[in-house]
Amino acid sequence: MENGFIHLRVHTNYSLAEGAITTKELAKLCAADNQPAAAMTDTNNMFGALDFAGAASGAGIQPILGVQVGIERFGTEVVLGKAGREPDPDELVLLAQNRAGYFNLLKIVSRAHMTTEAGSTPKVLLDHLAEHCEGVICLTGGPSGPLARLLGEEQQSKAEDCLKRLKAIYDDRLYIEIQRHGLASEELVEPGLIDLAYEYDVPLVATNDCYFPRADMYEAHDVFICIGQGAVVGQEDRWRLTPNHRFKTAEEMRTLFADIPEACDNTLVIAHRCAWHVEKIDPILPPFDCGEGRTEVDELRHKSFDGLQARLEKYVYSPDMTEAEKQKVTEPYNARLEYELGIINQMGFPGYFLIVADFIQWAKEHEIPVGPGRGSGAGSLVAYALLITDLDPLRFSLLFERFLNPERVSMPDFDVDFCQDRRGEVIEYVQHKYGYDRVAQIITFGKLQAKAAVRDVGRVLSIPYGYVDKICKMIPGDPAKPIPLKEAIDMEPDLRRIAREDPDIDRLLTIAMQIEGLYRNSSTHAAGVVIGDRDLDELVPLYRDPRSDMPVTQFNMKFVENAGLVKFDFLGLKTLTVIIEAVNLMRQRKDVPQDFDISAIPLDDRPSFKLLSAAETVGVFQLESQGMQDVLRGLKPDTLEDIIAVVALYRPGPMDNIPYYIARKHGREEPDYMHPMLKPILEETYGIMIYQEQVMQLAQLMSGYSLGGADLLRRAMGKKIAEEMEKQRSLFVDGAEKNNVDRQQASDIFDQVAKFASYGFNKSHAAAYALVAYQTAYLKANYPVEFMAALMTLDMHNTDKLAIFKQEIERLGIEILPPCINNSGVAFTVENRGGVRKIRYALAAVRNVGDAAMESLVASREANGPFKDLTDFASRIDSKALNKRLLENLVRAGALDCLHDNRRVMYENVDKILAVSQREMQARNNDQISMFGDDSGFGKDTIRMPDGRDWVPMEKLTEEFSAIGFYLSAHPLDTFGKSLQRIGVAPFSELEARMRAQNKGAIKLAGTLINAREMISKKNGSKFAFVMLSDATGSFEVAFWAEAWAAYKEVINSGKPLLLIVSAEFREGQLRIQGQRVEDLEKAVTGAAEGIRIRLTRTEPISEIRELLEKAGRGRGLVNISSVCPDGRIAEIELTDNFKVGPTLIGAVGAIPGVEFAEEI
Repeated sequence: MENGFIHLRVHTNYSLAEGAITTKELAKLCAADNQPAAAMTDTNNMFGALDFAGAASGAGIQPILGVQVGIERFGTEVVLGKAGREPDPDELVLLAQNRAGYFNLLKIVSRAHMTTEAGSTPKVLLDHLAEHCEGVICLTGGPSGPLARLLGEEQQSKAEDCLKRLKAIYDDRLYIEIQRHGLASEELVEPGLIDLAYEYDVPLVATNDCYFPRADMYEAHDVFICIGQGAVVGQEDRWRLTPNHRFKTAEEMRTLFADIPEACDNTLVIAHRCAWHVEKIDPILPPFDCGEGRTEVDELRHKSFDGLQARLEKYVYSPDMTEAEKQKVTEPYNARLEYELGIINQMGFPGYFLIVADFIQWAKEHEIPVGPGRGSGAGSLVAYALLITDLDPLRFSLLFERFLNPERVSMPDFDVDFCQDRRGEVIEYVQHKYGYDRVAQIITFGKLQAKAAVRDVGRVLSIPYGYVDKICKMIPGDPAKPIPLKEAIDMEPDLRRIAREDPDIDRLLTIAMQIEGLYRNSSTHAAGVVIGDRDLDELVPLYRDPRSDMPVTQFNMKFVENAGLVKFDFLGLKTLTVIIEAVNLMRQRKDVPQDFDISAIPLDDRPSFKLLSAAETVGVFQLESQGMQDVLRGLKPDTLEDIIAVVALYRPGPMDNIPYYIARKHGREEPDYMHPMLKPILEETYGIMIYQEQVMQLAQLMSGYSLGGADLLRRAMGKKIAEEMEKQRSLFVDGAEKNNVDRQQASDIFDQVAKFASYGFNKSHAAAYALVAYQTAYLKANYPVEFMAALMTLDMHNTDKLAIFKQEIERLGIEILPPCINNSGVAFTVENRGGVRKIRYALAAVRNVGDAAMESLVASREANGPFKDLTDFASRIDSKALNKRLLENLVRAGALDCLHDNRRVMYENVDKILAVSQREMQARNNDQISMFGDDSGFGKDTIRMPDGRDWVPMEKLTEEFSAIGFYLSAHPLDTFGKSLQRIGVAPFSELEARMRAQNKGAIKLAGTLINAREMISKKNGSKFAFVMLSDATGSFEVAFWAEAWAAYKEVINSGKPLLLIVSAEFREGQLRIQGQRVEDLEKAVTGAAEGIRIRLTRTEPISEIRELLEKAGRGRGLVNISSVCPDGRIAEIELTDNFKVGPTLIGAVGAIPGVEFAEEI
C-alpha cells in the first residue's frame, strides 16, 4: 500500500461558488495519477452525486458518494469572537459504504435542508445521524470538525465525549481525519487528534480538502470564492484557502504524511469498503386511485372511450348525420384509440395518462386556462379524449408514435401550458392530492457565463465599473446563446489589444476564462415538478429554495429521472392569461354568452384570416415579429394548416422554403412530390417536407416501415451518424423496391429526406401553437377592444410593450381613456361610452405606484363610492399604501384630474394630501377626532389648493411621459399644429407615400427622442447611432452614420422636438431611414404659424400676454383676442402689430390663469 492514496474530501463545482473541479475533470485527474477511486464530498449537498457516478464510472474510476455536512455544535460554551450571531456548525464527512448508506445520506442531507431555517447554514443533529447511520462511513471533519474545534478550545473532556458519541453511532466505520495544508490551526490540533485516535482505537485517515484542480488555478479560485462571499480580493476578514487546497498526486500525499503512513493506507481501505455503485432506478409512478375493483388499465379505457364520444358529439358529428354515417365516421377514431391504449398498457404507462388528465381536468373545472397541447403529446388520441390536449390528431394527421414509440422505450412527457397567473394553484392541488412530502420542484444550476464572469472578476479585483462595463460591451453574443470568452477574445481584435496594453485587463480576462462555466448558484426549474409514490427523500436528496415553500430536488432534470422519479411539466404561458382576460372582458358585453368557449370557435373565421393576410398581427401569439408579418403578407393564409406550416417553417434552415411554399400555394410554381406515391403525404404542404411526421409517414408508405421504426429513422437522420445512416438507407431502399420503386430513385429520395430531417419540425407542437395563434387572431379580429385591453394588462409593467400596443390601438381607431382614480381599475378595463367601446388606462400601469396600493384605492372606491374631492380622497385612502412618489406620479399621469384641474398645483402640494391622509388614519386608529388650527395651510377637514399656474402643454406631456413611459393624452408634436404642414413635414404614417412621390429625394420628418444606441464601428472605430423617435402617428428608427452623428449628436440628445432631413428606402422588405440633417423643431417653425387665437375668461391676463408677445418679437403672425361678455356676446379684437408665433408662445399663453384657450390660427 506504500504508494497508493485515494482522495476522500473533494469539493466539485457542485459546491456552489466554492468548488472549481468539474466531475469530468475529477475523473481525469484520478486517471492521470492512477488513483483508482475518489470521493465527492460537496458542502451540505449531493447535487452532483449521480453526475459524478456516471462520469467516474465512464472513465474507469470508482465513485465514492459522500457529503461534507454541518452538524449541531457539540458542547454549549460560547465561543469568543462568535457572540452576536449563530455559530457556524461543525462539519463531518459522510461516505456511502453501500446502497443502504447511500439512501441514508439522502435522508440526512434532506433533513439538514428541510429542518434548518431559511438563511441559516444547513445542519443536522447527532440524533439524526444515529437514526440513519447504517452503511455510512464517518470522517471526523479534520480542522473544521467537532473534535478539532473542541481541542482548539482546550475542551479535552468534551472532545473525548464527542468521540465516544460518534463511535457509539458509527463503531468501526469512524475515522479520525487529519489534514496538512500548512495552516497553524491544523498544526495546533493534530497531536491531540492523533492521541485520541490511539487512545480510543479509532483509525486515522489523511485527506486533502480539494477545491481546485491545479496550483496554477489558486488565484482564479481565490477570486471565485470572493464572488461567492460578495468580498473583494484585498479584504482582510474573508475566507481564504491556500495553494495546497488542490488535487494532489498520491506521491505528494504519501510524502506529506510519510510519518503516519497508515493515514494514507486507510484511504485505500475506505475505498475498498465503499466498492459499490449507484444503479439507475426505473421510473416509479404514484398509484392512481381508480376506485374499488378497478385497475388503472380499466380506468384509462373507460375514461378514454367516454371522452372520445363526448369529443365526437361536440366537434365531429353534425346534426343531419344518420346513425350509419356516425358509425362510419367513428370507426377510424375507435381503431386509433384501441391501438394507442394497447401500446400505453404494454409500456406500463396508463397511470401517467390518468395523473396528467386528473390535474388538467381539475384546472378546467376551476376555470384555469389550459393550453391545447405542446410538443409531441398532441399526437395522441387518448390525450385528446382525456382533455389533456385540444387537437384532434386525426383531423390534423398527427402521429402517436412521435410521442410514444413502442420500439424506443422512454417515458411519455406531456408539457402542459397553464395560465401563468394560476399555474401555482394546479401545483398546490397536486401537492394536496399526492402528499406534500411526495411532490417537489426540480433544481437548476446557474453557470458563470462570459460577461457575468468578467463583471464579477472585475468587481472582486476592484477594477472600476465603467472600465469593466466597456470590456463587457466588447464581448459579442446574445444571452440566449452565449459564446465562450476565449472565442470572444479570438473574434474581437479590440479585446486582444486592450489585454496586451493593460496588464490588469489581461489578468481579469485570464481569471475570467478559468472560472467561466463553473456553477455559481442554484435556482428552481420554471416548470418541472416530480411526483413520487413515497416520501421523496427515499429516492433523492431534497433542498430548500428560500423563494419557494415547496421542497426542491437536489438532482437536476437529467438525474432526477435516473433516480426513479417521473417529471411533469407545469408551464406558464402568458398568452393563455391574455385569452382568459379578454374573454372575461367580453363576457361583460350583452352580445357575448357567459359560457363563451375559446376552444369552440370556428376554425374558418373570415375576419381572422383577413387580419392574418393583412399581417395586422401585433399582439398575435407567434406571428407578431416584423419578419413573420412579411411572410404573412405574401402567404395570405386561409386555413389553419397554413398557420401550422408557417409556425414550423419560420426558423433558420426551413425558412429558405417559405418562398417556395408561397409560390406553390398561389399557383405560381408546380409542387414536386418526388414520387406519385408520396402525393397524399406532401399535398397539404405543396410537396415541401415541413414536418417530422411526414418523414415517418413517407417511410411507412414507400418502404414499409412501422411508424415506430420510422420514428427511429427520423432520429437517426437527425443525428447523422454515418454507420446508422447506411444501415437505414439499405432498409429504406430495400423496402421501396418491394413497392416497385426504382432503387436509385429510392436512394435519391432517402438523401432528400435526410437533408430535411435535421431541421424538420414536430407537427404536433406546431399545430398546438398555431391553434393558440389562431385563437388570439380571432379575438383581435372580432373583439379588438377587449383583446388589446387584455394584452396591455398582461404587460402593464413593460412600458416599451405598452407603447407599441398604444400605437396599434390608435391604428385600430380605438380610443384610450386616461387613468382616473374614479374610473380606472387596477388593470386595463373596457368602458362603453354611448355604444362605443373604449379602453380605460390601468392605475397599476402608472410607473412606481404598485399593484397593492392601487388595489387598496380601487377597493375603497368600490366600497364607498367615487372620490368627491381631494379631501375625500385623502381621508379615505389607506395612508400606509400612499407615499410621495406614488401620489406625484398619479398627478403627473392625470389620474387626479377628476378631483382638481391644475396638475402643477397638485404636484407641488402632495405633502398636504399626505398629511391629511396620515392624520385621518391616525384619528381612525385612535378612534377620536383630531383638530388642526387654521394656520395649517388648509381649513379643518378640507384641503384647499392655492391658485397657481398649470404646466404648459409641453410640460404637461413631459410629466405625463415620466409617469407613464410614453405620451398618452397627446404627443408633443401636436402643439406644433399646422406649422408642421407649412414647413413640409411628413407624418411617419405617410412616409411610404412621400417616398413614392419624391423618388429618393430628401424627406422632412419631425420627432421626439425615445432612445439612442451609440455603436462603435469594428472597421475604423468611428461612432454611429441608431436613434428611436416618435411622432403622433408612430415610432421609427433613424440611422446616423459617423459624420452625421458627430454633427448632430448634441441636438438629438437635448430631448427637444426635432426636425429631421432624411433619406429612406426599402431593403430586403425592411424600411431603412438614414439621417442627414437635424435641427431644433421649435426654431424651425417659429414664425411659420399664421397667428394665435386667444380666448379670455377675465381681463387680468392682458398685461402678461403683452409681455410674452414682446419677448417673442415682431413677425408675421396675427394675434386675435376674444372674451365672452356678461350678456353672452363675444368681444373680439385683432392687434395691429404682428408677432413671431410658435408652439412655446402658444403654450405659455394657454397656461396663464384666466386664459380659456390659446390655439394656432
